[in-house]
Amino acid sequence: MTPKGPAEPYALVITCEHAGNGVPPEYAHLFAGKRARAALKTHRGYDLGALAVARSLGRRLRVAVLSCGVTRLLVDVNRSLGHPRLFSEFSRGLAPPDRTKALERYYIPHRRAVEAEVRRYVTAGSRVLHLSVHSFTPELNGRVRSAEVGLLYDPVRLAEREFCERWRKALLTRTATDPDDVHNIQSDCRIRRNYPYRGASDGLTTALRRVFPARDYLGIELELNQALLREGGKRQRAAALVAGSLKAAI
Repeated sequence: MTPKGPAEPYALVITCEHAGNGVPPEYAHLFAGKRARAALKTHRGYDLGALAVARSLGRRLRVAVLSCGVTRLLVDVNRSLGHPRLFSEFSRGLAPPDRTKALERYYIPHRRAVEAEVRRYVTAGSRVLHLSVHSFTPELNGRVRSAEVGLLYDPVRLAEREFCERWRKALLTRTATDPDDVHNIQSDCRIRRNYPYRGASDGLTTALRRVFPARDYLGIELELNQALLREGGKRQRAAALVAGSLKAAI
């Protein structure tokens, strides 16, 4: 999506960092145990429903989606190099050469592809809105999450803060314009900013903020409660509402 005037001031980039729980064959031995196989199926292995929503957004908004389908339990492409959770307990025991190989094959290509896409638009004179799509488990460590939708941003960046406020209002008032958005997700949908994580914490958007100035780049993480995404019908309604409200916010 390229700028077309005041009604459409951003070039939109959509990514999904935890799109799947795929295990490359050369690392299958790391996940042969019962505990590892079980972890792959949970929120620790991937963001359930996030890729489906990202692709639906891409179709509705005519934007290609950049995604990584390798499980975050091998290497987490949304963590910085050196982060303690870059590798999980199942993969951090890899020998240094094998760690490097995993980074070169799966981590670096995704990070470079996203940065190159942002840079392509910035070089052409566009301001980029990067939407990184994620999902979160409804309950973590015995605590129930108190939101259906989270909009994550860096509060120091005024443009990000203002955009997320516009988007929050669009979601709350159901100003979606997509013709398929004929139902609300639910009548009491709770939208929170910088929840269930802080938008300025370690992640791909945070890394890209260090590369591109605020005048060129807005990095927003969309977090959706997995309770909305387990059923196909609910997932499609969630994607329709997100797409329509995003259009309204832009």
